[in-house]
Amino acid sequence: MSQSHAKAAPIGAARHPEKAHRPDNEVKRKPSWIRVKAPTSKTYFETRQLMRDHKLVTVCEEAACPNIGECWSKKHATMMILGSVCTRACAFCNVATGRPDKLDPHEPDEVAEAVAKLGLRHVVITSVDRDDLDDGGAGHFAQVIRKIRVMSPETTIEVLTPDFMRKDGALEIVIDARPDVFNHNLETVPRLYPGIRPGARYFHSLKILDRAKELDPTIFTKSGLMVGLGESKEEIYQVMDDMRSADVDFITLGQYLQPTPKHAVIDRFATPDEFEAYKKTAYGKGFLMVASSPLTRSSYHADEDFARMRAERDRRLAGERGMVRANLSLTDLAQMAVSTSE
Repeated sequence: MSQSHAKAAPIGAARHPEKAHRPDNEVKRKPSWIRVKAPTSKTYFETRQLMRDHKLVTVCEEAACPNIGECWSKKHATMMILGSVCTRACAFCNVATGRPDKLDPHEPDEVAEAVAKLGLRHVVITSVDRDDLDDGGAGHFAQVIRKIRVMSPETTIEVLTPDFMRKDGALEIVIDARPDVFNHNLETVPRLYPGIRPGARYFHSLKILDRAKELDPTIFTKSGLMVGLGESKEEIYQVMDDMRSADVDFITLGQYLQPTPKHAVIDRFATPDEFEAYKKTAYGKGFLMVASSPLTRSSYHADEDFARMRAERDRRLAGERGMVRANLSLTDLAQMAVSTSE
């Protein structure tokens, strides 16, 4: 390609060829509560170098996460496995799309070694969609989980998986590897799926979450929504109800940020007060854990949130056991009273 032609190419054409023909959408200026500082800490650069040394891909970079500076400065990184090229073309996502990479057989070992070197208490493993693979990449997820268990047995593991559409048995492979948290994001409300998440189906994704809990009731399940794509508050509340019907434990809500002019336009920026209201409503609906703020992402503060979620489940279970004991005691007293009267 000539230099002059390269300059004329649409923004992101190489990374998102399927979006190149679309008209540009204005990228709106971010409000003050969204802006973050550029990373400068020594630990940030050490984390970045570790990713390079192990030839690892992170969703932090690929998805242009606004929290990368904060997270990497704490040695928190979300590993993205199965390559760096996705087979889907979601309108919100900055991950490259096209012909996917070949699977790297050494990746599970490299991820496990990086987790050990970072000394992570909790790690999030996500991936691109791999519709080209018979199992959607489920076997690779399972290998990564098991390798981390060997090298870092104290580390808790969270997986953020694709929807495994038309991949019979794939979910079972992942759950059988026993991650501590199974996460699959619904992303948006069902009405917006055709334009925002055209390769997915809302009720299939909901069923994945329901089935994961059915396969292993002890596993924590998690899902997330973006705000600012044109949804209404009532639609968000309905999705919360749908998640609870699938026994989802943890919901995340964050502001959608438009990666390039070719991506879906931002409908509006929700205020911090709105996110706080969503949080209160979600807790009222029974979620164990809620993360809701403009900068919330699936893996943002995932380690601290996991600890809180586990503690909350333990607290509720202890309360339920106490109620059972109390009920038994009342029953015993009633029987004693009947015996005495006789």
